[in-house]
Amino acid sequence: MTSFITRPALLRGVVATCRFISEHRAKRPLCSVRSYATGEDNRVPKIYTKTGDKGFSSTFTGERRPKEDHIFEALGNTDELSSAIGLAREFCLDKGHTFTYQLDKIQCMLQDVGSNIATPRSSARESHIKKTKFAAQPIVELETWIDKFTEELPPLTSFILPSGGKSSAALHLARTVCRRAERSVAPIVRSGEADPDVAKFLNRLSDYLFTVARYAAMKEGSEEKIYKRPE
Repeated sequence: MTSFITRPALLRGVVATCRFISEHRAKRPLCSVRSYATGEDNRVPKIYTKTGDKGFSSTFTGERRPKEDHIFEALGNTDELSSAIGLAREFCLDKGHTFTYQLDKIQCMLQDVGSNIATPRSSARESHIKKTKFAAQPIVELETWIDKFTEELPPLTSFILPSGGKSSAALHLARTVCRRAERSVAPIVRSGEADPDVAKFLNRLSDYLFTVARYAAMKEGSEEKIYKRPE
């Protein structure tokens, strides 16, 4: 899961349409700002490219596809998920929650998810696949976090409605966006166009968001609404 660099014109198209560029984690802070200039070309690319004005966008492999293509649908849902997590993070920061660093890391992992989705295997070269591969380690990390929070939470005995204060409710909202992202990624993975661990990561992420929403409510002393059959 490393970053990719391509021709400036194509890169601007990818950035403008889906903004899923990964980072060199071993050498740089998570989600650090970086330059994509190569050689002596120090020009800053414009945020608008006009390449999508006719309803088509480019994948990382250079394919031109309609904007409503399932690849861009999945990218959009993943981008929306990151935004929803970002909003939840702000509420969590206001309440002084100590797990916000996890949300930071998850948002960066979603960049890697997007990079993988934006590289359909049917048109990818080996160099593309190597640069955007998504491995299983982040899934294991999510499971570790889930288990740790679960140890501190009371047993789940009833259906919980999204509630429990602003932090918790925002995390629940992010969870539902995550489920939608997972549904849009599933057929891409089944067709062999994306790594299976991408779908597994999103599946486990929704479990994490549910668990951490309950944890936030507990830490804030906010009551969670329990489902009751209407009379």
